[in-house]
Amino acid sequence: MALASWVARALRPGRGALVERLSARPRPALPGPSRAGFAGAAGGQGAGRVIRRGSPRWLGAAALTLGGALGLYHTARWHLRAQHLRAEPSAVQLSLSSRLQLTLYQYKTCPFCSKVRAFLDFHALPYKVVEVNPVRRAEIKFSSYRKVPILVAQEGDSSQQLNDSSVIISALKTYLVSGQPLEEIITYYPSMKAVNDQGKEVTEFCNKYWLMLDEKEAQQMYGRKEARTEEMKWRQWADDWLVHLISPNVYRTPTEALASFDYIVREGKFGAVEGAMAKYVGAAAMYLISKRLKSRHHLQDDVREDLYEAANKWVAAVGKDRPFMGGQKPNLADLAVYGVLRVMEGLEAFDDLMQHSRIQPWYLRVEKAIAEASLTH
Repeated sequence: MALASWVARALRPGRGALVERLSARPRPALPGPSRAGFAGAAGGQGAGRVIRRGSPRWLGAAALTLGGALGLYHTARWHLRAQHLRAEPSAVQLSLSSRLQLTLYQYKTCPFCSKVRAFLDFHALPYKVVEVNPVRRAEIKFSSYRKVPILVAQEGDSSQQLNDSSVIISALKTYLVSGQPLEEIITYYPSMKAVNDQGKEVTEFCNKYWLMLDEKEAQQMYGRKEARTEEMKWRQWADDWLVHLISPNVYRTPTEALASFDYIVREGKFGAVEGAMAKYVGAAAMYLISKRLKSRHHLQDDVREDLYEAANKWVAAVGKDRPFMGGQKPNLADLAVYGVLRVMEGLEAFDDLMQHSRIQPWYLRVEKAIAEASLTH
C-alpha cells in the first residue's frame, strides 16, 4: 500500500511544475550579423560609406565585435539567471526546515546517532538533543520503539516520530526536496518484524535508503541515475559493514576498552554509580564481546587491517576526480560514512585510521563542509 501511495503521489499532476517551467525556458540565442544589419551599413551615408569604400574587412570586424559583445552580455545575463534559479531550491529548503521543531533522542557515542547529527548539521536543521540514559532509558519511555536514534518532528500541531537513522535521513531529505507533508512521507517507510541470524526478533524498515521523489525531483538532485544508485549502495555499506568495525577496534585491547568507556561515560548520561560500573564492568564486558564480534564478522586477527581496508575502499570509490562522492558537496553516503567514523575521534583507533589509511583528506573536507554549512545558515 505504501508503494502504491508513493506511485500515485509521484504521478500526480502539478508536482515538479516549477522545474518543468524552468526547463522549458528557451536559452537566449547568441546574436550574430543579420542581413538587415549589413544592408543598413552598406546603404547608409557618411561614416558607413567611408568604411565601405576603404575596406570591407573593417565592416566585418566591427559587426563581429558588436555581435560578440552582445553575445557575452546575454550569456552573462543567462548565467546569472541560472545561478539565481539554482539558489531557489535552497531558499525553499530553508523555508521548509524552519517549520520543523526537531528533537533527537540519542547516545552521543552511537555511530547511528552520529550519522543523523551529521545530516542535520550539514543541512543546517536546528534540533534539540536529549541524551538518553543507556541503562534506564527513561527519556524514551513514550516510545514502543526502544532503540536510538529517535527523532520527534513537530510541525504546527502535528507531531511525528521517526525511527532508525537511515529512515530519519531519507524521510527528512525527501521532505526538504519535495515539500511533501512529513506525515505522508513516513508512511513510505513501513516497519516489519524479522528474525536475524542469531534468532533474535528485530524491527526492519522498508525502502530506508530510498528518497521518495518524482522523476523531475530525482533528476534535479542527482543528475544521473547512477549517482542515485551509488549513494544508496554506499549508505547501506556504512550500515551493514563499516559500523560493525567500530566496536572491535575501539575495544581491541583492555586498555583501549577502558579508554573507550571512559569517553562513553564522560559524554553520556550516567549517574555516579552507573558511570563507575559502566566504566569498568562495561569495558571488561565489551572487550570480551568484541572478540565474539570479530569472529561473527570474520575479521582479521588484527582488526585494524579491516578498518584500514574499509577506509581505503571508500576513498577508492570516491575517486580522485571529485572531492566527495556527491561531487562538489557531500551526499548522503558521504555524511553516513563520516558520521560512523566520527564516533572514534579522540581514541587510539581513530588516530591509527588517520595515519595508516588514505581517508584523512576526504574526512577533513567533509568536516569543513559541515562547519561551513552551519555558519552559512
